[in-house]
Amino acid sequence: MQVTVLGAGIIGISTAWHLLERGHEVTLVDRQTDAAMETSFGNAAQISVSYCEPWANREAPLKALKWLFDPEGPLKFRPQMDPAQWLWGMQFLAQCNDAAFERNVAQLVALGSYSHAALKSVVASTGISYHRSTKGIAHYYTSQQSFDDAGAAAEVMRRHGVARRVVSKDELLRIEPALRSFADSIVGGTYTESDEHGDCRVFTQQLAELCRQRGMQTLMGHDIERIEARNGQAESVEVRNRTTSLPRTLKADAFVVACGSYTTALLKQVGVRVPIYPGKGYSATLPLLKPDAAPTVSMIDDQLKIAISRLGNQLRVAGTIELGGFDLSLDTPLARTRSEMLVKRIETVFPGVADTRTSDQGGDPQFWCGLRPATPTNIPLIGRTPVNKLWINAGHGTLGWTHGAGSGKALAELISGEQPAFAFNFAGERAEKVALRMKMA
Repeated sequence: MQVTVLGAGIIGISTAWHLLERGHEVTLVDRQTDAAMETSFGNAAQISVSYCEPWANREAPLKALKWLFDPEGPLKFRPQMDPAQWLWGMQFLAQCNDAAFERNVAQLVALGSYSHAALKSVVASTGISYHRSTKGIAHYYTSQQSFDDAGAAAEVMRRHGVARRVVSKDELLRIEPALRSFADSIVGGTYTESDEHGDCRVFTQQLAELCRQRGMQTLMGHDIERIEARNGQAESVEVRNRTTSLPRTLKADAFVVACGSYTTALLKQVGVRVPIYPGKGYSATLPLLKPDAAPTVSMIDDQLKIAISRLGNQLRVAGTIELGGFDLSLDTPLARTRSEMLVKRIETVFPGVADTRTSDQGGDPQFWCGLRPATPTNIPLIGRTPVNKLWINAGHGTLGWTHGAGSGKALAELISGEQPAFAFNFAGERAEKVALRMKMA
């Protein structure tokens, strides 16, 4: 088959790779000049199967209200005059109960485990190097109440086959000695040895190059303007070269929309409505001043809900979700506050280890923000759309890197007429089996 993949992030490139593995011809389209230049560019770097948890739970509404006027709040809802935001918010609230949480976490962990295995297989067969570390993920707590509650969260993961265990402060410091300077503030932690981390951008760009070597055609620097459909079937995609402004019509046997948060508008053109809304996340990448004192285990800071990962001679700190539309600015007062919060926390937890000076002080912090494409359940949409020949692979929220390899493999299997070997409600299955239904307008 000839398949056109729209979007060159970790999801789109993984899909392309697994389609090529199955003998399909692939054309890849993206508006950027290289792969992984948007949401996959500067994420938290964690492959965190043990944290495949939905945002929606019974405590989420009260927490969201508490953080509403806190510029440093982990989850910030910025009300817009946008019906899509309010509809998404109501759907999210409908998931904030124990039954929905259990149902959703089962789906997320199943995809996470499948995806982690798929990632390991790709790495083993290609030898891609991307600052990978297989030392696990540690989660440290500074609140006794939060630590007391950690056992319940760990038990949820254990029920789904993930060995996330509660550890004492002393054991946590043995796992990651770099935390010793912050030890007086830590009350305990959890640790999952099977998790890992690495640079998503580097991995995705190298995999894209391998795809090109295997014959994938690429149209980088092309805007995806519209999908043309007739009689319930996708016929072509109209794209335009951003440099020359020349248009081009692409025909294929199948089209895959993997455009992250922009998937919603693209599919709406052909009457397919999907509950995907952007969540703006931030990161800072800092040069190491004392590599020997820097952490080697990826971590989660429970107080600020941020992730910290070492990538070679740099430290990546990332987090926060801001539901406020498609704003990608880094120079607003709110954006500066949220970016600077990340850097200040690194200096607090690992004093003197990384260069946390601002550019005005002679430092070189690499600030970044990206739009995480989130569904109300956090379960991504993978599979058929109601339009024949048109497929979707989007809605991965904060777990795009964790779920990327498996999502690409699963969709390639579905397009090839195979059934992925894990329990997941794929889009396009019978209505009574689908957790998130996509409806024609």
